[in-house]
Amino acid sequence: MVSASRKKKTAKNNPRFAALELLVKVSEQQSYSNLLVDQVIREGDLTPQDARLMTEIVYGTLSRQLTLDYFLAPFVKKAKKLDNWVRQLLRLTLYQMVYLDRVPDHGSVNEAVEIAKIKGNAGIGKFVNGVLRTIQRQGVPAIENIENPIERLSIEVSLPVWLVDKLCEQIGEKETRELGLSLLEPSSVSARVNARELKREEVLEQLKTAGYDVQTSEVSPFGIVGSKGFLAGSEMFRSGQLTIQDESSMLVAPSMQIEPQHQVLDACAAPGGKTTHIAQYLDAKQGGQVTALDIHAHKVKLIDQNAKRMNVTDVVKTKKMDAREVKTVFSDASFDRILVDAPCSGLGLLRRKPDIRYHKRPEDFERLPSIQLEILESVSQKVKEWGIITYSTCTILSEENEEVVRLFLERNPNFKAIPVEGTDFVNDHSDYGVTLYPHHFNTDGFFISCLQRIS
Repeated sequence: MVSASRKKKTAKNNPRFAALELLVKVSEQQSYSNLLVDQVIREGDLTPQDARLMTEIVYGTLSRQLTLDYFLAPFVKKAKKLDNWVRQLLRLTLYQMVYLDRVPDHGSVNEAVEIAKIKGNAGIGKFVNGVLRTIQRQGVPAIENIENPIERLSIEVSLPVWLVDKLCEQIGEKETRELGLSLLEPSSVSARVNARELKREEVLEQLKTAGYDVQTSEVSPFGIVGSKGFLAGSEMFRSGQLTIQDESSMLVAPSMQIEPQHQVLDACAAPGGKTTHIAQYLDAKQGGQVTALDIHAHKVKLIDQNAKRMNVTDVVKTKKMDAREVKTVFSDASFDRILVDAPCSGLGLLRRKPDIRYHKRPEDFERLPSIQLEILESVSQKVKEWGIITYSTCTILSEENEEVVRLFLERNPNFKAIPVEGTDFVNDHSDYGVTLYPHHFNTDGFFISCLQRIS
């Protein structure tokens, strides 16, 4: 019988065991994979090399889960009951066998069998060994054999059928395939330079000197992209000279056309990335200020912490408030600019948070657009005449984007959609805004709309 201490040691030092534990937590507790991975890396129980392997296994297994289940199905169909952890173990091992060329199959299989014995018993070890050895001999079933084109594409890019169906209707099958395949590639790390502190060229030079592999962003004039090095652990991050932010969301603050003296409302602000970007354009001596709201007290605290780290507390004011209450708290025409970075499905974040695709359901899109529209309606009277409301989301579905803006404009004829400044390089413009799809610039999926009050 294996002792508890041996199990603990295995969990601490084995990247595959650690990956298994994380995958079980993600599936059973709907925990976010990126937060769990970061936690394990911070705790430092794995060597840097093992931490990289664990990270690749977790993200790869989650990103390709539907594909892996299709491959596994004929080999486990006779099993009466498959415990969740056993299924996760088979998935992560098959991921290594099919997609990680540098990992020998026999090594992955042997590790899986040992983990099965430790976490379960010898019988489960024998079952896992039998399934994986059979796959080695016979190979996995061909995706091309799936007759229905939507189901076939769903398995190919590992996106739920309902989402593939929506995307095909919105952007076509070819673009949907390219989008889906791009989500299987690792995400880059991007950071925004604090223009109050340094120029981007100075930040690049200092980071390269410190051993980071970084380059300028093609999307944002404030952005840098890193392929090597943990930017959030850099001295420049700690001192507030840069902050971690996706390139697509760096386009929001410039689109608002902020002037130094402006009064700005950030209605859904946590954790404060866009708030601190807005702050760069404001001057306290001229009366400029951004009021940042969030419904949760602990998230308001995060905004305060980020504002302090980024050295912009002189122009940032925070308040705990539901954005839908804005209409009853602030006076009409109080703000020159308002940002509604609305709560959304988050489907633009699928590369960094691959588990999102398995937690969302089509019915979510019956509820979310009504909340998004309610927030827009709540702030609409608080912007001055000729002022601008910028509406943004980290999703790519038209129900949460163009349709929300269209309904708002129908109900509020005193507003008009205006061009989104700083996005001329983006191809996907509509009458209601601009969409950045993940496969075009290797960024998060994002939507931005600028609405000007004309009377």
